[in-house]
Amino acid sequence: MFDFSIITNWIHQTLTSLIPEGLAVFLECVVIGVCIILMYAVLAIILIYMERKICAFFQCRLGPTRVGKWGLLQVPCDVIKMLTKEIIELRFTDRFLYNLAPFMVIIASFLTFACLPAGKGLEVLDFNVGVFFLLAASSIGVVGILLAGWSSNNKFSLIGAMRSGAQIISYELSCGMSILTMVVLTGTMQFSQIVEAQADGWFIFKGHIPALIAFIVYLIAGNAETNRGPFDLPEAESELTAGYHTEYSGMGFGFFYLAEYLNLFIVASVAATIFLGGWMPLHITGLDGLNAVMDYIPGPVWFFGKAFFVVFLLMWIKWTFPRLRIDQILNLEWKYLVPISMVNLILMVLIVVFKLHF
Repeated sequence: MFDFSIITNWIHQTLTSLIPEGLAVFLECVVIGVCIILMYAVLAIILIYMERKICAFFQCRLGPTRVGKWGLLQVPCDVIKMLTKEIIELRFTDRFLYNLAPFMVIIASFLTFACLPAGKGLEVLDFNVGVFFLLAASSIGVVGILLAGWSSNNKFSLIGAMRSGAQIISYELSCGMSILTMVVLTGTMQFSQIVEAQADGWFIFKGHIPALIAFIVYLIAGNAETNRGPFDLPEAESELTAGYHTEYSGMGFGFFYLAEYLNLFIVASVAATIFLGGWMPLHITGLDGLNAVMDYIPGPVWFFGKAFFVVFLLMWIKWTFPRLRIDQILNLEWKYLVPISMVNLILMVLIVVFKLHF
């Protein structure tokens, strides 16, 4: 696989030879930030269009068809409309917290997005405690949601924020333990090393039954953490009008909308990285010809292909199952997923200690 660190190191060395190193690092950070914002926007447009088409398929409809060929321009038009919407100023709200909440949700999404390795040497943040940093950064988002509900001075927003906070904090346990199960298998929390450890086989196949159980639990918990159906009770339109972002308009609402779809992609990307090999091609021991052919496919193609496959699975879940009640959501987590995750983690430890994995 091509190592993109060759290009990034060459760019860094070229810049430091022309300008002071501090200024070079600053310029690199600005360029990387702009690239992340652009990728963020492009992925959001793709995911919104994909959601509408998949939703239409499951409901025997066509989805967007009028604006552009196959409705491809519908989402860009919606983005332009959102940018031109009036931002309504509300009375009796905590102005500072009300305006801060959408930015906290977006910042949490950006930080976790920067941890994803899209290719060999193609990651922004590659810490030796990358998994820990991702879990910590992603938990900031719930603070923004709680602030949005509290500062809006609206009982529906507050109820939606409390539901969302309880749900996200609860399901972070199962999500974290599922990831920790795979960390036990690979022996590192650095995402680049986790991917490279899957060169001779993806963990979904190498990790025996505990890896499969962890993958299923992670998909359920990840869906709940992003407040998507059937776990979209915090935004229950029939009860709470729009949940914690009821009082937001214009790009204030747009930030929450963007973060929801990018969090969906982040959940899918982490699953693709930890369970499905990330940018690593499909290698089968003994089939050298197949492995050589697979190596010709670029790493980013593998990464985004796997990520969008998991996105499709999550959308399939959303448009198949009905919305759950809040007591059912919390019972599923605390009575079923947490005990299963704990037992599964112990089982993976035993497999690693006794070297029963492939």
